Formats: sequence, C-alpha cells, structure tokens
Amino acid sequence: MSEKHSIVEIWVYLSGSPLFALFITLAAYQIGLSIYKTSKQNPLANPVAIAILIVATTIQLIEMPYSSYFEGAQFIHFLLGSATVSLAIPIYRGLKSLKGRSIPLIFSLTAGGLISIFSAVGIATLLGADSSITGAMYPKSVTAPIAMGIAERIGVSPTLTAIFAVCTGILGAVLAPFVLNALGIKPWWQRGFAIGIGAHGIGTSRAFSIHPEAGTYASLAMGMNGVISAIAIPIIYHLFNK
Repeated sequence: MSEKHSIVEIWVYLSGSPLFALFITLAAYQIGLSIYKTSKQNPLANPVAIAILIVATTIQLIEMPYSSYFEGAQFIHFLLGSATVSLAIPIYRGLKSLKGRSIPLIFSLTAGGLISIFSAVGIATLLGADSSITGAMYPKSVTAPIAMGIAERIGVSPTLTAIFAVCTGILGAVLAPFVLNALGIKPWWQRGFAIGIGAHGIGTSRAFSIHPEAGTYASLAMGMNGVISAIAIPIIYHLFNK
C-alpha cells in the first residue's frame, strides 16, 4: 500500500510539473515526425497535426489544466520570438533568386494576402460570427508569432488568432499539394511561394521536406508576407472596423 501510495504521489508531482508539460510537447512532435517519415511524407500525416492531437488527448486524460501545461510549453513559446527574427535570413538568401520573378511574386503575395483576409473574414461574417472571431481572422494567415503581435495591436484575442493561424497552417500543409496538383502547378518555386503565403511556418516546413527550392521560396513568401502584413493588416482592420 505504501509503495502504491508513493507511485501516486510521484505521478501527481510529475503531472503538475512544467517540465512534464515540456516533455509531452517534445515527445508528441517526435512521434508525429516519426509517423510522417514512416508514411513517406504523406501530407495527411502532418507531424504538427498529429502532435496537437496527442498533446490535447494527453492533457485531457491526465486532467492537466491548460495554465499548468503552458507553464512548461512557454519555454518553446519563448523561442517564437527568435524564430520571427530569423525570418530575415531566408528573405536575404532569396533576394538574388527574385531576378526576373519579382513582379509575378509581388503580385502573388499581394493577391494571396488580401484574399486570405477577405475570404476568411467574409465567410465568418456570413456564418454569423461575432467581432471577436472575425477580428482574429484578419491575421490568421501570417506566421503565428507575427499574427499574435498583430492581434495585440488591433485589439483582438492573440489566443484565438494563434489557434486560427495554426489551423490554417495545418490545413494548408495538408491540402496544398492536392490543390497545386489539380491546378497543374509544377515549378517548385511557384509551389513553394504559394504554400509560404497560405500556410506560413507549418507549410514552409512541409515544403522544405519535399524540395529545397520549394522550401526556400516558401520561407521567402512567409517572411515577406509577415513583414508586409504587420504594417498592412492594422490599416485594413481599422478601415473596415471604424
């Protein structure tokens, strides 16, 4: 009885420890990555989506409050700032390859960014969503760290924005190959740039795992979209929400 009681006490201690939450997060992603590689990089086996399901199921089963989980996950969350700054690297490396392609890429970036905003906000509005939902839709197609910063600037929920941004990234990474194949888009730089605009960080990770050129252009699109959106979205939001 005493041994069983000791095991229970240890489990209670571990389940409430921030380091245990960090372990769950890292282990879940490693499992998702292993499944992704085993499936020969099938887009349906997206490692981030698998990791989210594992983490959500685990903390639900052990009845860990989200606040307790985030105490451990915040160590990873802290790195989002460094990841945001590092976007300057792919932008710098990709500038030389823009020769002869700058006009169509800039047009694509502008069109993709605007469509991602107005389609999401428009659909949410038609479905009767309130202002807290529609407001969080404005920056949802920007990489999560920048999207959360934009959300704070325009006065909407960074948490909702992060959720929508992650869902957008996952869906984009999963569905983009099928959509691009159906449209007959074959050049890797075109595929990568489209994925970078629509599916930001998660899509860029997927693009790099498929082809280096696709990954380079995806990261370039993601970085450029983030920089431009950080300036443009607050203006667009206040223009339509006076």
